Amino acid sequence: MPKYLPAFLKVESALKAFVVAPITQDQGHIKPLHRYVALRLVIEGGFLPEEISPRPPLAHSLRGKRRMLVFDARQESSSESSIVGGVKSKNVDIVINKKGIGPVVGISLKGTVKSFRNLTNRMEEVIGDCANIHMMYPGLVYGFLHVLRANRAGQPKIGRDDVGIGQDGNVVPSIGRWHDVLSELTGRTMLSDEVMLYEAVALLLAETVPPNVGDLVLSFPSKESSLLLGDFFQRLYKLYDFRFSYKLAKTVSARRIEWDIDSPAFADIARRISQDLHTALGYSPRLATP
Repeated sequence: MPKYLPAFLKVESALKAFVVAPITQDQGHIKPLHRYVALRLVIEGGFLPEEISPRPPLAHSLRGKRRMLVFDARQESSSESSIVGGVKSKNVDIVINKKGIGPVVGISLKGTVKSFRNLTNRMEEVIGDCANIHMMYPGLVYGFLHVLRANRAGQPKIGRDDVGIGQDGNVVPSIGRWHDVLSELTGRTMLSDEVMLYEAVALLLAETVPPNVGDLVLSFPSKESSLLLGDFFQRLYKLYDFRFSYKLAKTVSARRIEWDIDSPAFADIARRISQDLHTALGYSPRLATP
């Protein structure tokens, strides 16, 4: 059995922590989602662990030409990166810094547990953060991920203004409006596009009723939405490759890494979770072609 396997390899484990955690000033309820995103950016995205802040519990090595990935709790760090924006500096939840280039990917994560009628009050903050970063770094691939607790009507200790899903099983109008607002703030592709737009946005609803606590609400957003979690990551990767897939020097490349299938990290997952890697993780590792 592996000695160590990170707790938040799957989004459901991070969302369960988000649902059950008390709300604290240190954002303890959303930190597990930060750790999930950082892990996924390495395993699926092919970014080096040391390029990501906060750093996930991963290390890598070369075995000949093969890139090997291993879980290592000693490498994990909770420190965030501050990016100098066009108006002010800002601590961004997840930042990928490439040596010789600077910040290339940033992801802002927000969590809302109640008072959903006030969601649109966040619009100015969300737009301002994006514009501030893009003014200084127009090439930075910027994502915004927002998770809500899917409090249901009739649930104990849930007030009327804190209900996210009504008796009819549909999201309340305020969440529907927020979805529509976020849909207008995503899709930036070219550097000449509006700086207030994000390259990618995702909206998640986390189940709060047992036995499904932490599961994604799959009925919202709909399959036609531009705010789905899987599409969020794929768009980040696509735009990163579009903007940064070149060599800086003979021995330095900005291209994303492909991991060897025989990496110790994947063997550890297989020993602990008797499923194929995609099923075990909910996403596919970026693997080198044999």
